Amino acid sequence: MERIPEPELMDDPEQARAYAGADFSEPHQAFVERFAQCFPRHRPRRVLDLGCGAADITIRFARAHPGCDLTGVDGAPAMLALAREAITRVELDHRVHLHEVRLPDKTLAQHAFDTLISNSLLHHLADPQVLWRVVEDYAEPGAAVFIMDLRRPDTRKQAGRLVQEYSGSEPEVLRRDFFNSLLAAYRPEEIAAQLAKINLSCLQVEAVDDRHVAVHGHLSS
Repeated sequence: MERIPEPELMDDPEQARAYAGADFSEPHQAFVERFAQCFPRHRPRRVLDLGCGAADITIRFARAHPGCDLTGVDGAPAMLALAREAITRVELDHRVHLHEVRLPDKTLAQHAFDTLISNSLLHHLADPQVLWRVVEDYAEPGAAVFIMDLRRPDTRKQAGRLVQEYSGSEPEVLRRDFFNSLLAAYRPEEIAAQLAKINLSCLQVEAVDDRHVAVHGHLSS
């Protein structure tokens, strides 16, 4: 099945509220735990969260790594408004800083982060090299990079089955977006080719389960 792109930004207020109110505790906590498994000796200090959305993973990561400061960036003002509310509610304003940024962007300090994380941003990008160039630009040498995203199934029918299995009881807006995101996602071999094109083959591409792929590793020093 060929990839079918979807909009890069999720800035419809209804859509943003639906995501912020949904229960993503299991996959989001799994993201944080898998980072720890991939980098058991890494101690994050300056973390960049690319496409932070409503900041649920950002908050979970901050709690799991109390010694770090996090910068979250997203291009959707509606998402960032909900993210700011969430961060204030859990009193993490002093460690989590949010910026409205549409990638690529040059306003953040280059090579300033020892840890880069991202969840479900890659499939929104019409040009995936945007993400990998940002990784190159903002990560310091030897930085830990951990990116998770959806992976495209073989057929639309398979995509529909995944939506029913994992989001069957969710609001229609979430089921619709999940289906469209599956169709827009990149496959592991496509991601590996993207990394090779920009000389980031130091990162490992791993199919995690029936719908996710992880990209992780340390950048070359």
